Order: sequence, then C-alpha cells, then structure tokens
Amino acid sequence: MNTTFVKSALLASMIAASGSLFAADNGLIAIITPSHDNPFFKAEADGAAAKAKELGYTTLVASHDDDVNKQNQLIETAIARKAKAIILDNAGADATVGPLEKAKAAGVPAFLIDREINKTGVAVAQIVSNNYQGAQLGAEKFVKLLDGKGKYVELLGRPSDTNAHVRSQGYHDVIDDYPDMKMVAQQTANWSQTEAFTRMEAILQTNPDIVGVISGNDTMALGAEAALKAAGKNNVIVVGFDGSDYTRDSILKNGNIKATVLQPGWQQAQMAVEQADYYLKNGKAQKDEKQLMDCVLIDESNASKLNLFNLSK
Repeated sequence: MNTTFVKSALLASMIAASGSLFAADNGLIAIITPSHDNPFFKAEADGAAAKAKELGYTTLVASHDDDVNKQNQLIETAIARKAKAIILDNAGADATVGPLEKAKAAGVPAFLIDREINKTGVAVAQIVSNNYQGAQLGAEKFVKLLDGKGKYVELLGRPSDTNAHVRSQGYHDVIDDYPDMKMVAQQTANWSQTEAFTRMEAILQTNPDIVGVISGNDTMALGAEAALKAAGKNNVIVVGFDGSDYTRDSILKNGNIKATVLQPGWQQAQMAVEQADYYLKNGKAQKDEKQLMDCVLIDESNASKLNLFNLSK
C-alpha cells in the first residue's frame, strides 16, 4: 500500500472533520476521538477545537471510529505534520501505548481524555471521568427508581474499553447489595444505539417482565428506550451514562429514561488543551498525569440545566 497516499487521505479527512483550518501562529494541535456520531465524542472534539482556537493554535480534528489501525495512522499523520500536541480519546488501552511512545520520541506530547491507557509516563496527562463514582451514582438512582426490587437488564459497552468494565463494576457494587434485584440479561451493545435496539428487542422476547435497564452509556440507553417503546413497555425504567441532550429530553418528557450520569466531556477536552498549552510554553506538566473528574447525577431535578454536556448553575 502507498503509505504516502494513506497519510494524505487521512490528513484530508482530518481537515474535513475539523470544518476549517484556523489561522493562528502557535502551531498545530491534532484532536483525535471516536466517532462524532456519538454526541459525547462530538462535544469533546468541539470543546478541544474551541479552546485551541482561543489559545491561538491551528487544529486538525479526526475520528478513529474505535479502529486501532486508523487511530495509529492518524497519530502517524500528526507526527508527520509536526503537530505541537495530540489530544486523544483513544481506541484501546493497550494498543495505543506503542503509537504514543513513538509520538513522544518524535517530540509530540499527548494529552488523553475520557479513556486511560495501561501505562504511565507515555502521555503528559490522562484526564478522565471518575467512572466508578459516576456509576455508583447511577446505580443508586436506579435502585431507588425500582424500589429495590425487580428484574433488570444491563447493557455493556465495548469490551476493549476500560470504561465499560469500570462502569459495570460500579453498578454492581451497589445493585448487588439488593437481593430482590435480579439481573436477567447482561449483553454487550458496543456503545451503539442500533445494537442496543436489536439486543433489547431480543431480550424482551424471553424476558417480557423486566422493570428496568441500566446502560453503560446514553447511546445504548436510547436504543433500549426505542425498543421498549416499540414493544409498548412505557413503564420500564432506563438509566444511562454520559449526560447527553437526548437523554435530558427523555427525562424532561417523562420517557423511559429517568436519569443519566454526566461526565464533563467538554470540560475535560478544554482542560487537555489548556494543559497542552502550558506544557508547550513551560516545558513541564501543569498537573499530575492521572486526573479524575467527578461525575454528576442528572434526573428530573436538574435536567433542564444540562446543555451540550455542561451543567449550568
């Protein structure tokens, strides 16, 4: 394969995804996230790009679509373009280490958001949501909504994503303390709304008497809600995780989704760019590498204050 052609094509896609190449003097920052079809990842990219523009950097924005090979090619492109820094929501905790070590060796520092990698000292910063704490908040609300009893389903995220496992553990460390709560199905829907809809349809065939669904993210929660509505199951309660505007709307309109957990994606992305700027200007990290940001429960009491993964006061 012509690697020059591949890198050129990837660069073109990055420029197209960013919408524009901002005129500035401080250099280039590459912003790489999963698919922008998921509003959370779109918010990350937009937040990072806005902050980079504010600080005087040009930006290239691209999606790896959770494809490790595509991600690695995008990192190669950032190196080839002599990017000042990479802002990355990665495609694999193990598979990302090598490419970032190569970027580091080339003098391109990486600032990770949302998802960690399984090695320290490779990225300058790993800024992530406290997924365990957030999952416990969601689980506590879920148990309360179900009065501590009934059959429920759990929808899991992508198996290669550390967050999927951490959230599930947080859920169960709360729910499993309630003996009258019975999980009748636990299936992976890979963070996908379409997959969640299909999984939920099949689950309802064998478990028509469920009373709740707890989901690893909002996209899957929306897929589950659509399947429940199609089956006339308007009283089955759904709890998600992310804090998207779509779940906010369901909460406010008294849909199946009654709560979600906000992880501050926009804020994380902006912090990553700010810390990259500090690092580039001072030659040292502004904060410790591992940084946890607490999540916030979103329900009927505060959903109206949520917009684009930001909660107003």
